[in-house]
Amino acid sequence: MRFTSEQRLDDGVLEREFTLGDIPGVLWTPAAASASEPVPLILLGHPPLGLRRMYPRLVGRALHAAADGFAAATIELPGSGDRPRWPAVDQARADLRRAMEAGEPVGDEIVDALVLPLVDKAVPEWQAALDALLSLPEVGGPIGYSGGVISIGVRLAVVEPRISAAVLFAGSLVPRAMFEEARRVTVPLHVLLQWDDEGNDRQAALDLFDAFGSKDKSLHAHLGGHTGVPQFAGDAAAQFFTRHLR
Repeated sequence: MRFTSEQRLDDGVLEREFTLGDIPGVLWTPAAASASEPVPLILLGHPPLGLRRMYPRLVGRALHAAADGFAAATIELPGSGDRPRWPAVDQARADLRRAMEAGEPVGDEIVDALVLPLVDKAVPEWQAALDALLSLPEVGGPIGYSGGVISIGVRLAVVEPRISAAVLFAGSLVPRAMFEEARRVTVPLHVLLQWDDEGNDRQAALDLFDAFGSKDKSLHAHLGGHTGVPQFAGDAAAQFFTRHLR
């Protein structure tokens, strides 16, 4: 991990951009974080639209986390932002757009081609980032994961024992293979669902929630489309992390 820039934001939150090999990322730590008082960490997931485009939302979530006493970090997803293009995934995205614009059902082949390679590549990168972040004296456990591509969150919750709780956004296509992995998830879960999300299969989201093996899981559904998540939904997610990461 190599830090490339830093700046102070509101309330003394330190924002540091870094690279991990060729993977860009950002770390936010509250002013109170120190080697003598390391703070818990929340990994901020996001859709594959690029960190620069997603930055306004990410920094807002990070500042909210810092106000609750947590560090937050994110990394660029494979094939997104300034990282090299990924032709196979780009083709799957184009196939998805064509199907949706034509009003055709999105077949399993398109979903698998779009999501499964991303999960397979992104999850080890998240784990490598977690190794590097936890080597910093001011960052400690427990660890939470929040948002982004739900299949990445599912895989991380299964394979990464350092994650203690997760907030998942039911707003992305889910391959059928991920339902079997969901049965192996046991960490506490807080799942957000926009009831009228035009790009999401509501029944599939409900079926995925039912499949999760966690005994401590809650589903929070709100009326509205993909970008209509109410402010209080974020407050409830923050309370969930305070309960499970403190």
